[in-house]
Amino acid sequence: MKNIAVVVLVILIVGIMLLYLVSFQVRQTESALVLTFGEPKRQITEPGWNWKWPAPIQTLVKYDSRPMLFEGVEEETTTKGSEPIIVQSYVVWRIAEPIKFRQSVRDVPGIEKVLRSRLRDAQNKVVGKHYFSEFVNTDRSQIKFSEIESEMAAVLAEPVKDSYGVKIETVGLKMLKVSEKVTEDVFARMRADRKRKTEATLAQGNAEATRIKSDADSKVTELLAAAEARAKAIRGSGDAEAAQYYKMLEADPEFAMFLREIETLKKTLKERTTVVLPADAEPFKLLKGMPQIEPRMPVK
Repeated sequence: MKNIAVVVLVILIVGIMLLYLVSFQVRQTESALVLTFGEPKRQITEPGWNWKWPAPIQTLVKYDSRPMLFEGVEEETTTKGSEPIIVQSYVVWRIAEPIKFRQSVRDVPGIEKVLRSRLRDAQNKVVGKHYFSEFVNTDRSQIKFSEIESEMAAVLAEPVKDSYGVKIETVGLKMLKVSEKVTEDVFARMRADRKRKTEATLAQGNAEATRIKSDADSKVTELLAAAEARAKAIRGSGDAEAAQYYKMLEADPEFAMFLREIETLKKTLKERTTVVLPADAEPFKLLKGMPQIEPRMPVK
């Protein structure tokens, strides 16, 4: 019984060793490359259990298939308007074709060397197509970081994949700096822009104030003209009415004053007015009795 157990154990160990020699597992985060006598012949990018010939016939190389980050160095470049800026870019990449990757750059340090050079070229090329105001601006709608990053990705993606089997996931600008002189120039332009906007607002306000004052002056002139015309009409009516009494006064002063008092009394008592005055007050003494007045001569 002991001998059988030993035999089973030996067979199990040998089986495990043989299984280890002729098979391998690819995890979710990996891609594998099978080398036949040192030459890459088969790539596995899907997770699972796979078979191979034992070494030295076939050997296995595994790569991390997850996205990886590479950051470029801070470098000075110029915009379309020749303003110098200091930029640092980054790229997120992953191995898409292990065979091409192995044949071209072999490992991660090799591709990082390539990315350093190509990222610098793409950065200088794209930044040189855009004005400084598209990087730094008080108006956020004028800043075009997204467009610039997309252009850099377009410059990098296809050549890198075709040549090295690497897929570019993202390209971005990590840092942007300007020199002290450029900073002073930027703030000077910002101050000038703010001053221009302030002057435009003040000019607009002054123009509006002038228009309002002009309208007010015009309305005042119209109102004064209307009031003057009304006053002239009232004066004319009063003069005409006075002329009538002047004629009466010249013909018979006592009779003219009597008529004037009658007119005043009529106007005073027109609106149900209550008046408390002495009975002999002018012209209310007429309520007690009519005086005997006759015109001295007919009024023409």
